[in-house]
Amino acid sequence: MNDVPLQWEARQHAMDFLHLEADLLDRRRLPEWLELLHADLDYRIPVRTTRERSATTTFSAAAFHMIEDRSTCQARVDRFASEFAWAEDPPSRTRRFVSNVQALYADDARDTIDVRSNLLVFRARGEDAAIHLSGERQDVLSRGPQGWQLRSRTVLLDHTSLPTLNLAIFL
Repeated sequence: MNDVPLQWEARQHAMDFLHLEADLLDRRRLPEWLELLHADLDYRIPVRTTRERSATTTFSAAAFHMIEDRSTCQARVDRFASEFAWAEDPPSRTRRFVSNVQALYADDARDTIDVRSNLLVFRARGEDAAIHLSGERQDVLSRGPQGWQLRSRTVLLDHTSLPTLNLAIFL
């Protein structure tokens, strides 16, 4: 059986999801973005390490810039809406560029998609100089009653140290 049409379908679903997500985040429509998150979300940004060429990995298994689940994302969104979100006052201006999307159905029921994509985030805040964050995202999307939801995300940043004082935005 030729699975090229299924690959194209999976990729289109993934691209539609990622573009919607980027738009919601860039427009700071965070309550709507939360609806895209699966109840069992696992969201991680491991720290990149600099190692010799022969090393099998360049990411720490124990150190993370961020480890989130659905409830901690909800708490962050709630805090952003409060007067206590000092790291985002004034709010960041962001623009997310998602590219090189590769996607495959992970199961025969076509209810799960494994997605790999590249991300470039432009972030400016107040009068500070703008920064750019880039990396690869490894996502798992699950189809539920409300449509596709993000079940897991690992962001593999290209940076060994963050070019910003905080990581108050979602990647």
